[in-house]
Amino acid sequence: MTKIIVLIPHYNNFEDLILSIKSINESINVDILIVDDGSKSSVPVKSELENFYQHGKIFLDILEENKGIEFALNRGLELIESMDYEYIGRLDSGDFCIKDRFKKQISYLETNKDTYLLGTWVNVINADKELSYVLKHPISYNEIKKKMFTNSMFVHPSVVFRKSILKNVGYYPTNYKAAEDYAFFFRIVNNYKSENLPEALLNYVIDDKSISSTKRKLQVKSRIRVILYNFRFGFYPIYGLVRNVLLYFISRKTSHNIKRIFRA
Repeated sequence: MTKIIVLIPHYNNFEDLILSIKSINESINVDILIVDDGSKSSVPVKSELENFYQHGKIFLDILEENKGIEFALNRGLELIESMDYEYIGRLDSGDFCIKDRFKKQISYLETNKDTYLLGTWVNVINADKELSYVLKHPISYNEIKKKMFTNSMFVHPSVVFRKSILKNVGYYPTNYKAAEDYAFFFRIVNNYKSENLPEALLNYVIDDKSISSTKRKLQVKSRIRVILYNFRFGFYPIYGLVRNVLLYFISRKTSHNIKRIFRA
């Protein structure tokens, strides 16, 4: 029995989608659900995708119109809820898995039954396909809970979570544009033990066309709203709020360079 299905939203990026799928190299079965968000070009063809993937089944759902990644993700979760899987993994077109990534995450979750959301460290790759730095988010639940007020403590396409949490936390919120993952993970962290594996199991590509780049101000604005919704008096909530207000006025390139300098 296949325990995990990986949800991949897609929009006009078929070439990178194929590369990302080909990067899934596992010694366990891993099924994939691709939700196409109304692509106008490069619409995925299931038979072509199956030619590049040998580690499980591929399901494809095509939305009639482009509504945004949060709606594509929620369509995926809706379909997966009716399927017989225990775990839901994430991957984005253009990001690449390290060998046996999902096997390692499932192995940890099988051993640690009280953990419901599990991310990993990631290799941050620049536009020249070079390693910029290794992004090492906090490992422990207690530290993650505190630092969620500064930013998401999970790289979205690195996570695996138990499908059972959807009954309580629901789907991705649609009222936090470009920060739906932050709001979703905040809700999970508030209710369930969540951790990161201290190993880089994903090559995470910084793309000038990504949501984090093209909609950065909207993303930071939504992030501020998420912090305010979850706000309580304390050092991290106050620090996180001030930090994100400042980030609103700083370019993504500048903030990326600052992160690289401090991690050097």
